[in-house]
Amino acid sequence: MAKKLYVGNISFRATEEDIQELFSKTGNVESVKLIIDMHTGQPKGFGFVEMASEEDARKAIDALNGTMFMERALTVNEARPQQREKRGFERNRGEGRGRRS
Repeated sequence: MAKKLYVGNISFRATEEDIQELFSKTGNVESVKLIIDMHTGQPKGFGFVEMASEEDARKAIDALNGTMFMERALTVNEARPQQREKRGFERNRGEGRGRRS
């Protein structure tokens, strides 16, 4: 069990401070990061919370997964490492650059 949690279905009105306050009821919070769309500057509705211990993380999942917060049912589970796509040479394949028949 990791200490870092994925939190989904977060209200767009919620701040990192709101999430910190909510999760601190279940244990010690080390950090909160809400993900923001880099083009619009608007929240994407999910983020990550890092708890101080694996035990605190388990308590947070048990207590908060599926609970209503700001009129939305939160999804709280263990964060998984981001998987990068293997693109190889896909980027410069030259499609569309040849002559048409």
